[in-house]
Amino acid sequence: MKNKQMGKLSLLKPSISSPKTSLVPLENSSHGQLSPLTSTSLSLSLQNYINSNTPSHGQKIHTHIIKTGFKPNTNILIKLMILHLKSACLLYARQVFDEMPQRTLTAYNYMIAGYLKSNEVGESLSMFRRLVSCNEKPDGYTFSMILKVSGSDGVRPIGRRIGCRIGKEVHAQIVKSYVVVDDVLSTALVDSYVKSGRVDYARRVFDFMMEKDVVCSTSMISGYMRQGLVEDAEDVFAKTVVKDVVVFNAMIEGYSKSVETVKKAIEVYISMQRLDFKPNMSTFASIIGACSVLAAFEVGQQVQGQLMKTDFASNIKMGSALIDMYSKCGRIEDARKVFDEMPVKNVFSWTSMIDGYGKNGDPTEALNLFSQMQNVHRIKPNHVTFLGALSACGHAGLVSKGLEIFNIMEKDYTMKPHMEHYACMVDLLGRAGRLNQALQFVTSMPEKPNSDVWAALLSSCRLHGDVEMASIAANELFKLSSNSRPGAYVALSNALADAGRWDRVIDVRELMKTRDVSKETGSSWIGTDDVGSACLHPTRDI
Repeated sequence: MKNKQMGKLSLLKPSISSPKTSLVPLENSSHGQLSPLTSTSLSLSLQNYINSNTPSHGQKIHTHIIKTGFKPNTNILIKLMILHLKSACLLYARQVFDEMPQRTLTAYNYMIAGYLKSNEVGESLSMFRRLVSCNEKPDGYTFSMILKVSGSDGVRPIGRRIGCRIGKEVHAQIVKSYVVVDDVLSTALVDSYVKSGRVDYARRVFDFMMEKDVVCSTSMISGYMRQGLVEDAEDVFAKTVVKDVVVFNAMIEGYSKSVETVKKAIEVYISMQRLDFKPNMSTFASIIGACSVLAAFEVGQQVQGQLMKTDFASNIKMGSALIDMYSKCGRIEDARKVFDEMPVKNVFSWTSMIDGYGKNGDPTEALNLFSQMQNVHRIKPNHVTFLGALSACGHAGLVSKGLEIFNIMEKDYTMKPHMEHYACMVDLLGRAGRLNQALQFVTSMPEKPNSDVWAALLSSCRLHGDVEMASIAANELFKLSSNSRPGAYVALSNALADAGRWDRVIDVRELMKTRDVSKETGSSWIGTDDVGSACLHPTRDI
């Protein structure tokens, strides 16, 4: 058995070969020899390494235990497991766990936590099932960890439904096991349901909590805002007695996502400063985003003024957000000033500036920057950068340049184009009047074109009066989304009307009635003085 253990953990030997390391707590300093191993001395030595900044140096103790044939008790085995987990050696920790003669709840909890920290969701859940099958009773800490699993990045690719199912199963076990549901466990339940999209379940747990802390309230607010339930978020915020900057951030971010509520984001931003809460980087990111939606560059300038007085001023994320905001407000010179003054730029900074020039009618400068970032600064473009460059080519009518940029995505950067890139290329070819080439491009796509691709072709057909191709594009579009894109029916109807095909115009309008498709009334957003003149100075007499 001893040889078997040595074989399993032989990889530990290189970590103890350094002559500078020694088992200080186990060494007899007067004779320079190791004292006989005892549970007390081992426990003390292991704990010292666990608490140190270099826990991996303590792995030599495990090797020494194996060499001497010492039989460690459960306490020593758990400490060895913790040592390996702190040393980021999950494999060794699992070996210790598997060889334990009697596995305790503490051992299970440490292994579940170790797998969760390494984002090994499957192993975390497997360990939890093993715990339950062994008739070991999970405690509140166990349940809170598994609830974290249900909302972790490892579960999201599988889908929210799986995360919600895990959360509901854990919730059921909590009720059956009569575990004391404290604030920590309640918060974990709320957060799990929110992340899996079941804010209604989260609210039931939330309402049963005796004391609702700010962390739980923030989670509820974020969940409501993501689902557009603004009034419910406002209700939770109003009832949160003790507030912090994070809960204000949740409100500002939520309000900033919609044109209908974006002005409230600025109101909350002012209110939090009246209450002496200092904005942090997340606050600035959200309020700058709100200014982008409002196209309120005057407010944005005041926010920038406040930002410059903080330690966040040189942050790349802040610079990129300001570039995006000024670009969307049509202040491309201000955006470029921010860009040029940034001490460090990354792909997001360059992308924001390229996209800004493209959308503000200067495709030439957009393409110049696209070339500079690659050839001068050696920064690799991402998918959004390529989208901005292709869009600039479309506005400038540079078909050959657009095709060149599209081709280097895979050729030079091994990036697979997304549907947005294909739609952009169809728009580029269509704007230039190359409708046959655009149709050929669509039919030769390696993937089935989505509605955006066919919509781009339909728009170009109307622009150039090609009724027959417009009908082809529209029919394909109707197959994919017969009710969700009323603009497609209108575009086809207008193309037919422009060509004098009134009989077919009537057919299209009858089809809209049959399918109960209606075009929403158009609307515009107009800036008003009360937004532009908002004062953001954090004084109480505003």
